[in-house]
Amino acid sequence: MALTFLSPLSGTCPFLRVGVRVRGSGGAAGTGGGICHYYRRGHEYCTRNFVRNSFAVQMSVANVKPSTSGQRLDDEQILVNAASATYPILFKDGGIDDSSLYAEYVRGDKALIITNDIVGPLYLARVRNALKQAGKTVFQVILPDGEEHKSIKSLNMIWDACMEARLDRKSTIVALGGGVVGDVAGFAAATYVRGVPFMQVPTTLLAVVDSAVGGKTAINHPGGKNMIGAFYQPQVVLVDSTVLSTLDDRQMAAGISEVIKYGVIRDSKFFEWCETNVDKLVARDATALRYAMRKSCEYKADVVAEDEKESGIRAILNLGHTFGHAIEASMGYGSWLHGEAVAAGMVMACKMSENMGMIESEVIRRLEKVLVKASLPVRPPPSVTLQEFMTYMSVDKKVESGKLRLVLLRALGEAYVTADFDEELLFDTIMFYHQLYKSSPGTYEHDMFGLSI
Repeated sequence: MALTFLSPLSGTCPFLRVGVRVRGSGGAAGTGGGICHYYRRGHEYCTRNFVRNSFAVQMSVANVKPSTSGQRLDDEQILVNAASATYPILFKDGGIDDSSLYAEYVRGDKALIITNDIVGPLYLARVRNALKQAGKTVFQVILPDGEEHKSIKSLNMIWDACMEARLDRKSTIVALGGGVVGDVAGFAAATYVRGVPFMQVPTTLLAVVDSAVGGKTAINHPGGKNMIGAFYQPQVVLVDSTVLSTLDDRQMAAGISEVIKYGVIRDSKFFEWCETNVDKLVARDATALRYAMRKSCEYKADVVAEDEKESGIRAILNLGHTFGHAIEASMGYGSWLHGEAVAAGMVMACKMSENMGMIESEVIRRLEKVLVKASLPVRPPPSVTLQEFMTYMSVDKKVESGKLRLVLLRALGEAYVTADFDEELLFDTIMFYHQLYKSSPGTYEHDMFGLSI
C-alpha cells in the first residue's frame, strides 16, 4: 500500500518501512531510499528528511511536597534546589553575549565550549567572545549534529580536548546546544577529573524545558537510550529565548511536546492553557513561549527538588518516554526526534491508562488534538513490532528487579508510576496500534505524520 501526498518535492519516501509515495511536481514517485517526515502547518507544506519478584510501586504527582525549588525569585530567575546543588535558571534575552554572567558563573580561568556543527556557526563566536571578555581562556569542541552522535565517540572527543587544554577541576565546560550537546557535555563534566563545573546554555525549546534542567547526563548505547550516564547538576542554566528564532519547525514542535507533557502529568489547568495557546507556541509568540518555558521549568525544578536521582516521584517526568525510547532505538537514533517519539509515547501511555480503567477516552482525544496542532505524531511507527517494543522496554531505566514500571495517568494532570499492571494489557496496547494500521493504513499514516485528528 502506498499513500500518495502532493508535495513540492519529488522522490521516494518509505516512512518507517511502510511504502509512502510522495509525488512531486515532476510526477516522479517510488519506494526506497531515505525516510521522510511530511507535515503541514496551515497552508505551508514542509518536508523533513530523517537519518535512518515485584511489588506495586505507585507514586502520584500529588505526593510532591512543596519546596523552595521552582520558586520564581523574580521574572528573570527560577531556583533549582536539588539535594546535591542549588542553582538558578536565568532567563535573559541577549544573555549569551553578557560577559558579566560568564564572569559570575564560569569558574577558573579556562572554559571549554561544547557545541555542534549546526549551532556553532550561529552562536559559538558570540559565546566565545563573551567568555574572553570575562577574562577566560577559551577552547572549543564542535560535535556532529544528531541523536546518533550522543555516543562514546563524542564523549572521547571532549575528554581528549580536556586533556589537550590541560583543564583542571576549576575549569568550566559550557554546553551550547540542545539536548544531545547538553547530555554529552554534562557527562564529560561529571567524569573528567571526577567532576568539573559546567554551564548549560540551551538552544532548543526541548532543552530549555527539559534536558538542561535537573542534572541528567548520558550517552546512548545500541541496546538502549541514555543507559550510560550520571546525575550531575550544572552551575547555572542560561536561557536566552532569542536563540530559538533560528530553531527549525520540527525542533520547535519537539519542544512543545515536552511542554504539553507537564500539563498531562501535573496540572490540568496548564494542559487547558496548552490547548488554547498551542497555535501561539507554534507561531513562536514571544509572550506564550516565555510563559510556557517558565511554567515548565518551575514544574521540573519542583520535582527535581523532591527526587533528584529518580528513586521515586521524578519518574513521572518520563510519561511517554518508555514507549518513546523504544521507538527511537528501534528506528535508529536520529530518525525520530526525542520529542516526536515522546508525543506518540504519551498517547500510548494514555491508551494503557484507559485500558486499565483509569481515564476516559476523551483524555486521549484531547491529547491527540493538541499534539496534532503542533504537527506531532500521535501514532507509533507500525514497523516497530511487539517484540522490539518489549526488548527495548525491558532495559528501560525504570526497570527494578526485573519488573518494568510505567508512568500512567489516574486523571488528566495526575501521573503515577506503577509496576502493578497485567502484562497482557501492555501487549494489547501495543497491538492496538498495529491493528489500527492494518484496518486503515492511509488514515494511520496521516495521523502518524500529525496531519489530522
